[in-house]
Amino acid sequence: MRRLLDGAASRLRDAGVDSPEHDAAELLAHVLGVRRGSLVTAPEPDADQLEAFDALLERRAARVPLQHLTGSAGFRYVELQVGAGVFVPRPETEVVAGFAVERVREALQRRPDPVVVDLCTGSGAIALAVATEVPESRVHAVELDPGAVEWASRNLEGSGVDLRSGDMAEAFPELDGTVDVVVSNPPYIPLEAWESVTAEVRDHDPALALWSGQDGLDAMRVVEATAARLLRPGGVVAVEHADVQGEAAPAVFRATGRWREVADRPDLAGRPRFVTAVRAS
Repeated sequence: MRRLLDGAASRLRDAGVDSPEHDAAELLAHVLGVRRGSLVTAPEPDADQLEAFDALLERRAARVPLQHLTGSAGFRYVELQVGAGVFVPRPETEVVAGFAVERVREALQRRPDPVVVDLCTGSGAIALAVATEVPESRVHAVELDPGAVEWASRNLEGSGVDLRSGDMAEAFPELDGTVDVVVSNPPYIPLEAWESVTAEVRDHDPALALWSGQDGLDAMRVVEATAARLLRPGGVVAVEHADVQGEAAPAVFRATGRWREVADRPDLAGRPRFVTAVRAS
């Protein structure tokens, strides 16, 4: 088993995969139907399993995302179905979701059913995390991309989340002025950065989830306006951004005069990751 994994990792490393050992182990565990930590005690793969493993390695070496090959992605305390047509949730976004969860729990001290809106929900990751961790909350989510809506529908089935298909700029007019927390992981990559984006992202994540105008902040401006419309005075917004937008993203909120306590917050690696603000009265 060790020799098999070493050879697989070498193959992925030569193809430019960032985490070859991890990905090789994940793919073998997927083929064997066990968790990665159980590989040391798993039986040796048979001929059919070796063939399946080889096919998956070939696709991963071609830079198909690991999660597309396994069909799932872990996100905080939930497991999401993912594949072609939906943005694969990243560990960085778990920090944004965690902030939202804490603010929803704070709102729970003031009212029995705090209202949450997830803009650009994609796979439904943040919405599902909030609904799972704060079941008393009323969670609403919106997504524009039809393909992503299909994945979100699968992931949010039975969760109680109100999922809508449409433009976030016009979403949930019936909630105007009543929402406690707005959270979003919008597209934020500048069009000029195309060549710097990894093949897994550039070639496989949907374009609507990636690109956001020349400065990468077009969607951020829409989130700001929509959050200002939806939130009650004192309500909180949290929006993910690129690590190079630690000053530019908060500036979008400060420029409108609709917010107080505008701040930028880091991810677990200490990089600028998301802007937060409180709706002024």
